[in-house]
Amino acid sequence: MSFEAAVHAQAIEIDRLSLEMTAASGTGHPTSAMSIGHLVTTLMFSAMRWSPDYPNYPTSDRLVLSEGHAVPAVYAAMATLGVMVGKPDDRKKLTTDDLSTLREWGSVLDGHPNPMEGVDFFDAATGSLGQGLSVAAGVAKAARLDNLDRRVYCIVGDGEAREGQIAEAMDFIVDHQLTNVCTIINCNQYGQADRVSNQQSAETMAAKFVAYGFEVISIDGHAPDQIKSAFERFTVVSTDQNAKPIAVIASTIKGWGCPSLQGGGWHGKPATGDALEKAYTELNETRIELTSALAGTDQFTIDPPVQAPDRPVATDDLLTLSEAMKDLDMEGVLHTGKFATRKAYGVALRALGATNPDVVVLDADVSNSTFSETFAKNKDNVDRFIECKIGEQNMISVGVGLSAAGKIPFCSTFAKFLTRAYDQIEMGMNSGANLKIVGSHAGITLAADGPSQMSLPDVAWFRSLSQTTDHNGNPGCYVLQPSDAYAAYALTTTMAEYDGMCYMRTLRAETELLYSDDHVFNLGGFETLAQGRDIVLAASGIMVHEGNKAVELLDKAGVSATLLDMYSIPFDSDKLLDIVAENGGYVVSLEDNYGGGLGSAIADALMESGDGFELTQMFVKRIPKSAKTPDEMLQMCGLDAQSIMNKVMELLGVPV
Repeated sequence: MSFEAAVHAQAIEIDRLSLEMTAASGTGHPTSAMSIGHLVTTLMFSAMRWSPDYPNYPTSDRLVLSEGHAVPAVYAAMATLGVMVGKPDDRKKLTTDDLSTLREWGSVLDGHPNPMEGVDFFDAATGSLGQGLSVAAGVAKAARLDNLDRRVYCIVGDGEAREGQIAEAMDFIVDHQLTNVCTIINCNQYGQADRVSNQQSAETMAAKFVAYGFEVISIDGHAPDQIKSAFERFTVVSTDQNAKPIAVIASTIKGWGCPSLQGGGWHGKPATGDALEKAYTELNETRIELTSALAGTDQFTIDPPVQAPDRPVATDDLLTLSEAMKDLDMEGVLHTGKFATRKAYGVALRALGATNPDVVVLDADVSNSTFSETFAKNKDNVDRFIECKIGEQNMISVGVGLSAAGKIPFCSTFAKFLTRAYDQIEMGMNSGANLKIVGSHAGITLAADGPSQMSLPDVAWFRSLSQTTDHNGNPGCYVLQPSDAYAAYALTTTMAEYDGMCYMRTLRAETELLYSDDHVFNLGGFETLAQGRDIVLAASGIMVHEGNKAVELLDKAGVSATLLDMYSIPFDSDKLLDIVAENGGYVVSLEDNYGGGLGSAIADALMESGDGFELTQMFVKRIPKSAKTPDEMLQMCGLDAQSIMNKVMELLGVPV
């Protein structure tokens, strides 16, 4: 039997099913799917080592479809092979009849790949273009850490290759010698609105990958023998870390096999009625032309994955902050009464590295400022420290890939720079990624560095994720703002134990120690630092310290204030409401970022209670500029202790 004819036959069937399912759905991208039919066939029916019965088996080769809108081709292949799909309590083999449910509410077949909706053949949600290659790199990096020879294939559209994150991922793959990633560029020449730029032509893409340090194989993406040869070359290279990583530049046709659907105007447009019938006729003619050498049925051999080795497990031997500092010969630092939360985060990472082999740490060229470098200073942790350089979007998506492979990734950079990775973070949440994101140098107290370095909208954005539920019914993301080193250390270890996304802000400044090793910090909790009767000051992060100063000023003025350290969003609303009720129904929120964060979360809780509480929100209400000291910056933004006192007196109607 001719391998070439068999691949053509199966690819044509995948194309037919892609047309059929998108027509039934009335939505989808059949022509994009048809451009990768031969690539998908060769991968899923021949080149990849995997099991349709256990599609997410830990040692299986992986396929990341960065070009997520072309997913009907993969669904068609899965249905033909009878791949197991569904949530853990409702697994079944996918059938071709199921394809008609594409994009329906109750279907596992989402419009773009998403493992959390029941198709765990995929490692991550894709479709927001440009992110898949980074995810593939993360999966491949995890395989290297686990000494597995699994191979990772990633199909990238030519149009999406213009996204800057693709360049970040290319750099990362070469930097980390990830020859176990096969980058496949689907050069079908068309985007959504028109042809792609000449900058994304097959020839130019090949030149770019060569310049980045890849071995480039240019092929006809509809020629089975050429596809097979390229993947065989990748197999040879994949275990050689001294080789160059492989990039396959596949020239394809959008709507291959159906001339009437080719060219512009068919992106995201299913064929229906006469157009669909004509497409079926054209596909059948193509089948007759290309499969005349096929004898019998088209049979392929899928090699199964190797048996997964036992995974090392975490121990319970985690040190306290004091013990960890003593171990680092830094015990005297705590005796000074001050220690930066960013430094405590680094100490916590080092301690976690010694007890939990799944913890990996990523940074974006600022590890000596975020103090994630403390993790790597233990020689036993070095291999699990991943330097991503200045490429925050890639770093987050690599973290998603690492999470899919069973790791617990801590991704660190300046909080300000995380804002450019909001899309990647949201896609990580959609993927069910166990991401731990830590932004240092948070808020306005950077002072002299000015607003270009200040994270100001981050709390509001991450809080928006906290208001939805993830696929396990938990908050989509916990937002954590420790006010001292003990809290930062404890919350870092708590994040590692929790299966879900968390974002923690740390501070550059050396801040006063407020707690001890005995304090327990829970996701969703808060602490009462001062018990009053007249008003509540609900503060987060650095503002806890400013609130503490305000409590003293208010006490001298005869006002008894309660101070709460609101280190977590979401928080225990019922407990907060009880405390506010005990303080006359008055509350002032204190935060060093733009609005929409802690104050808005408190406002929602008060409103939902229906009681007559009164809230004043104090946050950054102007674009800051540089100032010489944090105190000057707090004064500039009306967030210093005196301004807090004045606002409280105004709220209570007490003359200053």
